[in-house]
Amino acid sequence: MIFELNEQQRMIRDMARDFATREIAPVAAHHDEAEEFPAAIVKKMGELGFMGMNVAEEFGGAGLDSLCYVLAMEEISKACASSCVIMSVNNSLVCWPLEKYATDEQKTKWLTPLAKGEKLGAYCLSEPGAGTDAAAQATTARQDGDHWIINGMKNFITNGAHADTLIVFAQTNPELKHKGIRAFIVENTAEGFSVIRKEEKMGIRASDTAQLAFDNVKVPNDQVLGAEGTGFKIAMSTLDGGRIGIASQALGISAAAYEAALAYSKEREQFGRPISKFQAIQWKIADMATRLDASRLLVYRAAWAKDQGGRYSEE
Repeated sequence: MIFELNEQQRMIRDMARDFATREIAPVAAHHDEAEEFPAAIVKKMGELGFMGMNVAEEFGGAGLDSLCYVLAMEEISKACASSCVIMSVNNSLVCWPLEKYATDEQKTKWLTPLAKGEKLGAYCLSEPGAGTDAAAQATTARQDGDHWIINGMKNFITNGAHADTLIVFAQTNPELKHKGIRAFIVENTAEGFSVIRKEEKMGIRASDTAQLAFDNVKVPNDQVLGAEGTGFKIAMSTLDGGRIGIASQALGISAAAYEAALAYSKEREQFGRPISKFQAIQWKIADMATRLDASRLLVYRAAWAKDQGGRYSEE
């Protein structure tokens, strides 16, 4: 692994940093306090190519590597974790499975507008009784002629209240357990789909986390994602890569905390000098810097390994 960033990676990092500093940071506190979805910020992220960073250019994406994605996520998260998680879900949990498992026709119709930032996506796996045990899907889908009928409820869905396109997992054959799960592409305009409520949260409040209902939602056959029996595989492989995005978000939050602590230690004075001059404080700052650097290297290595086609997560 080469530790020095190449020219393209530095450019993406600097562009994300400049955008986050100028456009996101000044309004982040307002969005968080008001629980206001940052629609204008999301639109601008789409225009900059941040909503489909790893998607091939032929399908509207930026065609960048995973490390570029991590670098941009870290900078965006420094300014606003809410904007970052919206970006993460669209990239990792929606665009990636569509590019990996969708047909070319599906990619043209649904992936392209998502990658361009013209539409927003959500990943619908968790349920009231199927969180950690993702295989225990109670949401069902039964085939009826040229379409499927989906019934069920999804919990804690990021972007759920604002998403245009949803990747929905449902059980088609309970006897097959996890092998009976399939993935579907559902539009928010589908009859029978509704947002039940938005969750009240202690943090990352500008990103909506919603409970969704599917009441006899009809989904045409051409909106089934992947082959029969592959739904659970799609769900798990998508989450695997998605963890790189969320790790990048945590990295950005940690970096912002470190920078704030360092700046404060130079401003706060006790006994006639800044507290940064006291060894006890220096130790704390040094420990933060060490852990932050170790975390950054681990996340960067995971992104690099993903691009190399190797293992990038622990089983």
